[in-house]
Amino acid sequence: MATEKGAGARRGARVLTITPPLATTRLRLRKRVAGDAYALFATMSDPRAMHWWSRAPFDTVEDLADYFGSDQRGPWRAWTITRAGDDRAIGFVAVGEKRQDGVTEIGYLLVRDAWRQGIAREAVSAVIGHLFASGQRRVFADTDPDNAASNRLLESLGFQREGLLRAEWETHIGIRDSVIWGLLADEWPPAA
Repeated sequence: MATEKGAGARRGARVLTITPPLATTRLRLRKRVAGDAYALFATMSDPRAMHWWSRAPFDTVEDLADYFGSDQRGPWRAWTITRAGDDRAIGFVAVGEKRQDGVTEIGYLLVRDAWRQGIAREAVSAVIGHLFASGQRRVFADTDPDNAASNRLLESLGFQREGLLRAEWETHIGIRDSVIWGLLADEWPPAA
């Protein structure tokens, strides 16, 4: 899902290729590495946790490590989410540069033990703040209409529901629609 190489070929595009460390009150975000697969495999091999993803759960930790370590999937980069003072991965936030200059897609995943604690909101907010501070003008997300938790998170962060793409994804759970959520730099941070 997330690598850094591949976007540089776009002529004239402002491509963000570094993944600087970020910090919040409770969390540290660092560049994701192949070794994070060992901490995240239980979640990314779990059909319940991977239900809304566009791909099936991973079968082996080696496949997941290859996925995390590959630099050949295009203009994606990812931050591993860790708790302050503990370098063990509890999730990640990934971003992908799009063909349009200044437009970035965002996605995220957390281990089950980190659900419902505000960690996704905190980590995604840190990455969004970094993206807008780096000159991006738009961040968007693509979610399944039935993924209530993710849709609530995006709405709470100020994203606007911009559209529904019918039968957009062929996934391990069948043909699925996709909701497109968008957030502009001048809408960040959201009003309290």
